[in-house]
Parts: sequence; C-alpha cells; structure tokens
Amino acid sequence: MDSFGRVEFLQALAEGCVLPTAQQGLEQVWQLLLVCLLCRVICRLGVSCHVKHLSSLAGGLYVLYTFFELHMMWVIILCLLCYLILLLSINSSSRGVFLSVVILIYMLMGELHMIDAATWHKMRGSQMVVAMKAISLAFDLDRGAVSSFPSPLEFMGYLCFAGTIIFGPWISFASYTDAIIGCKM
Repeated sequence: MDSFGRVEFLQALAEGCVLPTAQQGLEQVWQLLLVCLLCRVICRLGVSCHVKHLSSLAGGLYVLYTFFELHMMWVIILCLLCYLILLLSINSSSRGVFLSVVILIYMLMGELHMIDAATWHKMRGSQMVVAMKAISLAFDLDRGAVSSFPSPLEFMGYLCFAGTIIFGPWISFASYTDAIIGCKM
C-alpha cells in the first residue's frame, strides 16, 4: 500500500471532499440566499408594512417548499395553531405558559405519532425555530414588551421570516419589526 505524500493527500481531500461538499451546499442554499436578499431589498424600499410582511411570509413559504416540499404543511400547521392559541387566550396573562404546553404536545405528537420519523427529523429545526419565536412572542405579550397583539399577517410574516425559518437563529419580534421597517440589522 503506497502512502500519500502531503500534497497528494491535500489534493485528494480537496477533490473528494471539499469541492463536492461546497458544491452541494451551494446548490442547497443559493435560493435561500436569493430570497433573503430580495426580502431585504423590499424591506428597504418605501412600500407599506403590509407588503413587507407579505413578502416575508411569501419568501418564507417559498423556502419552506424548496427545502421540505409538501411536508412544509406541518410547519404551517404549527404556525396557525400558535396564532389560534394566542387569539383564544388574548385576555390571559399566562399565554406563554399555555402556548408552551400546546407546542410541547404538538411536538411530541409529531415525534411519536403523526408522521414518519425521517420526515419529522428533517423539519425539526424549522419546527423548533417557529416554536421559539411563538413562545417568546407570547411571553413578550404577557409582560408588555410587545404593546399590541400582532395581526395574522404580522404574526405569520414573523414566524415564516425567510432569513430564519430554515436554519434559524431565533430572533425576537422587535428584531423582526426592525428588519421590516428597514433599519440596519
């Protein structure tokens, strides 16, 4: 068995690992990056906030479809469930706790019963980002950090924000509002 020299090893590593990995990564995220750029340009323009929220929602739904195809419906169901729970508990001061319990039940049902494990595991990151955003908004509403209850368009635009829906990170509702207004992030 011949041993590789340092140069041959690095060349084989680049050809067999680094280049294919970089190519596959770029194939996966180029559309996400393009949608994020488009949403950012729209947010910097002087259009109405409704158009900005709608573009955030549309961009998020597009990247969800790009990554998960029709399985994206499970993420959308979670988003709609969160808004429904917040709407039903609008006069409560324990929205954060109540929504956390509902999301926990939803996640456990998804993990154990609703769909096959491979599909659920593929979407788990997006589900967790949506859960963290919704729960943080609920606690912000409870303590008065968010002054008014968001409209369905604001809420869905926030949860499905293209820049965070796939890989995260979690951002607060105030950070999302700053991005929509067009301030520097």
